[in-house]
Amino acid sequence: MIAEQLIRRGITNEAVLEAMRRVPRHRFVPEEYQADAYQDCPIPIGYGQTISQPYIVAFMTELLELRPDEKVLEIGTGSGYQTAILSQLADRVYTIEIVPALAERARTIFEELGYRNIRSTIGDGSVGWPEYAPFDAVIVTAAPEQLPQALIDQLAMHGRLVAPLGPSKASQQLIRLRRTPAGIQREELIAVSFVPMTGQAARSDALCE
Repeated sequence: MIAEQLIRRGITNEAVLEAMRRVPRHRFVPEEYQADAYQDCPIPIGYGQTISQPYIVAFMTELLELRPDEKVLEIGTGSGYQTAILSQLADRVYTIEIVPALAERARTIFEELGYRNIRSTIGDGSVGWPEYAPFDAVIVTAAPEQLPQALIDQLAMHGRLVAPLGPSKASQQLIRLRRTPAGIQREELIAVSFVPMTGQAARSDALCE
């Protein structure tokens, strides 16, 4: 996975690569799909959701440019795999999931694997988590048509936000925002295909064959 899916496709951040090596991806997928856990494709995790393909997880994580003393807000815990990767790179991860069963399953895995720097909650990610704001980085794992203002407002000075954005899968872009003293800077990066940010949004619909 590391050599073929990540390094060959341009992932160069050694901390991200080490996190991807360290976190056991198969623990975050249902038992019937564990044989496919390290393939370069999303995998169903139930409730209409998927665990994103390894490359997308690594690429979005690399874009956050995390430092060990920073705190991160994740919108959409899902399987918990992206959360676990973030927990290897940041001081504290705050993650929000709207589907209670997924949130509880992820919490159980975090406890079993000994990830102690993750705080999770069940709720609407579009409002962020103001109690713990501001955040040095924010990552969104489903595509809103417009980025919720609450997430931008909760971004710290010099913070980075990475999210898919667009009204349809055919027109989505992965974007990165930075809060600077001069205002919010925006970069459009690559075309992506995420489902919309809704009450029970999935991460992608392109599954392993």
